[in-house]
Amino acid sequence: MTTDERPDASTSVVGEQHADDHGHGASKTGVAALSLAALGIVFGDIGTSPLYAFRETFEHHGIPVDEPNVLGVCSLILWSLVLVVSIKYVVFILRADNRGEGGILALTSLVVGGDTSPRIGRRLLTLLFLGLFGMALLYGDGVITPAISVLSATEGLKVAAPALSSWVLPLAVVILIGLFAIQKRGTGTVGALFGPVMVVWFSVLAVLGVIRIAGSPEVLRAVNPMYAFEYLTSNGFDAFLSMGSVFLVVTGGEALYADLGHFGRRPIRAAWFAVAFPALTINYFGQGALLIEQPEAISSPLFLMGPQWARWPLVIMATCAAIIASQALISGAFSMTVQAMQLDYLPRLTVRHTSAHHIGQVYLPLINVLLAIGCIGLVLAFRTSAGLAAAYGIAVTATMGVTTILFYALARHRWGWSAAKALATCIPFALLDLAFFGANVFKIPAGGWFPIVVAIILMVAMTTWRTGRRIVSERIADRQLSIEDFMRSLPEDVVRAPGTAVFMFRGDGTAPPALRTNTRHNRVLHERVILLSVRTGSIPYVADADRFELRDFGRRMHQVTIHHGFMEEADVPGWIDGLEIGGAPIVVDETTFFLGRETVIPAEVVSMAPWRERLFAVMLRTAASASRFFRLPPDQVVEVGSQVEI
Repeated sequence: MTTDERPDASTSVVGEQHADDHGHGASKTGVAALSLAALGIVFGDIGTSPLYAFRETFEHHGIPVDEPNVLGVCSLILWSLVLVVSIKYVVFILRADNRGEGGILALTSLVVGGDTSPRIGRRLLTLLFLGLFGMALLYGDGVITPAISVLSATEGLKVAAPALSSWVLPLAVVILIGLFAIQKRGTGTVGALFGPVMVVWFSVLAVLGVIRIAGSPEVLRAVNPMYAFEYLTSNGFDAFLSMGSVFLVVTGGEALYADLGHFGRRPIRAAWFAVAFPALTINYFGQGALLIEQPEAISSPLFLMGPQWARWPLVIMATCAAIIASQALISGAFSMTVQAMQLDYLPRLTVRHTSAHHIGQVYLPLINVLLAIGCIGLVLAFRTSAGLAAAYGIAVTATMGVTTILFYALARHRWGWSAAKALATCIPFALLDLAFFGANVFKIPAGGWFPIVVAIILMVAMTTWRTGRRIVSERIADRQLSIEDFMRSLPEDVVRAPGTAVFMFRGDGTAPPALRTNTRHNRVLHERVILLSVRTGSIPYVADADRFELRDFGRRMHQVTIHHGFMEEADVPGWIDGLEIGGAPIVVDETTFFLGRETVIPAEVVSMAPWRERLFAVMLRTAASASRFFRLPPDQVVEVGSQVEI
């Protein structure tokens, strides 16, 4: 890992772009196409919740499956979908777009104004760490979602063919292995099928629900929220605990916001209100109607909704939907990791582009392996979707709570809302988040600890990396020389080698160590020297007109600062090829790139806890090559090393 060439977060705000205008057509045809695609990517997770949510609400809380309780749960489910997903996320949270992008990291950048340095105020620093912790929690969600979705789908074998029950676990493992094995091929080809498959899935959910509701129309009385109130009051503490399972119906709702940049606000809203929301509501009410008639169907209400001949097709459809839901979370983990690397909270990892047309389609081998190990390990450890449901929910409720806090800070301090307006909007959401979180807290001993442990490990890694990077920068700064002083120290008759040399550095006004070392030992300077820094902004994308800042130091030495958004991936050769500097364009094929590389060694004065120093040193050694990160031509890179004490 190098310090002098690593991109910094920049506080500059370049160009504003609305979520609905971010590469999305405004025509009805364009919105319809994007809405179809959103059904596959955005709603895959929430669309598979009918596989297990209703069952979990009753089976593990000792609540009788009778008509009043079924109506109460249906009412809770309906109003959870309305209040949490429809109003909180679709109506309010989707408005908080960071120049077209969504997600908790984009929201955090909006709140703190892009300044992620430790010198920001205590309030903003607290909000920054809340946002990072929310992002870390989503990794735990990303591990659990594929496991519970695939396992709950394959458990349909117990209904379709009881003799094959012993194959449920092996089949789930095989599907997960296959799912992670194909990640390196990218999601472009498979993604084209996601939307249509999910249209069929939501249609099947709706049809099954309509058939069952027609047989027991009294279930429609659950639209009245009083049934939810009566359920909570009549069942006491057990009803409160069951809210942790009711919450499963809205898991995946946070994906609405995270995928804002891929589809835009209008297509997501259209897909939710026109297809996903009505289909899910009808199906949950249909499951309620089935349970009023057949309480024993609680063991697998979704698969028992249809006729006998439809059970095998249902298992196949559910498996396809589970794979789609899993793919969305896996791709989201890749995207979050790239964003964290861009903001310098994680070391560089190997990133492979899987599409020549969509820059956001990336594959990270290390993250893929870790997710695969986590998912398969969870399936083998918990063995049933009911067991996994105990681990599911705590991470999502905590993330949703963090989102509410950040949204309040954004509305109050960035949008200029009055305290009364911001509180009136956010307090109901906070109370809902608190209620669901409180119910899920009791899941921690039974498995809810897992996503929390994942989040804590990731937070320790991110804060250690950030602190270590700061300390290394400070140590280097102690022996730095300003560019102006370096220029004055150069002899007038210094030997100039033909060609162009690009020295990557932080852009902090000091001469890159690689430049000083090369000049001191080789006593030569290239004919044209470019000091190049790459700055990651607090916005997702930077317009081409705002890409470069140029400065001429004289004696054919120039500084180039490249700005790019945190959703863009670094491509230094592509950016600078043909850029005119000093009266002549840069020809990448004729350019030599110099990088600095630091090796950390222990110092007598301890800057971090010893175990954190060792962790930082390991992360430093395992970081991907800087030349690969910036996509530099391998045969045109020269690395100059130095040692740094921390």
